[in-house]
Amino acid sequence: MSQPPVNILCLKWGTRYGPHYVNFLHRAVRRHLRREFRFYCCTERPEGLDPEVRVIPFPPDPGMPKPKVWPDVMVKLLVTEDGFGGLSGPTLFLDLDVAIMGELDVFFDYLPGKNCIIHNWVGWHKTLFRPRPHIGNSSVFRFEAGRSGYIAETFRAEIERAVDRRHFATEQAFLTYAMREAHWWPEEWCRSYKRHCRPLFPLNHFVAPRPPPGCRVLVFHGRPDPDEAIAGFRGHKPHHRMLPAPWINEHWRS
Repeated sequence: MSQPPVNILCLKWGTRYGPHYVNFLHRAVRRHLRREFRFYCCTERPEGLDPEVRVIPFPPDPGMPKPKVWPDVMVKLLVTEDGFGGLSGPTLFLDLDVAIMGELDVFFDYLPGKNCIIHNWVGWHKTLFRPRPHIGNSSVFRFEAGRSGYIAETFRAEIERAVDRRHFATEQAFLTYAMREAHWWPEEWCRSYKRHCRPLFPLNHFVAPRPPPGCRVLVFHGRPDPDEAIAGFRGHKPHHRMLPAPWINEHWRS
């Protein structure tokens, strides 16, 4: 008996990322996911998206404290609400600024039914005398749609704390907390372009970034974005500079 389709979900608001980011991601998933899937984008700007992309409108403002405006990155908490977008079953959330480099089926085979997320990367100097913080990186996480509403309920009940940076530095810190039980993906599956591809200073001025072994999803958190990394990125400080990395074209393309 065939399994029901799994869900791939992304989020787009504002103007920083055009529709081609959604389309590139959709087509990359199609190349790298063998099982049947449905691809969803939660956005207020559906123009230019591939016809196969199913659009979910933004949920209403949950009462974000001022001066916060809606939509906001905190919608990542609300996608877990029971009934959101009519979703049910295993759902893999992917940020738009990722490059798919390998098979994705493992993200559904790993610890089925559990909340899984990247163990967030921190600078090496922050783990010299203490363990790595128990905080996820929400660029790639999986939840069970229709059975994870407690995450959104926790956000709604604690919205003031959720957006207060004295309590939670980022939305992904609150997401990890609200999940109650978060399991980390194997380290090599999700890699950071800045942390795992960029050579250390001063080598970054002479050696081009290289693809990390075993990586399935390459995450471009902050800057550069994938197109900037392909062309090369100067950054604001000498250790931020990255030489061009044309190999990203193999993974982030139409």
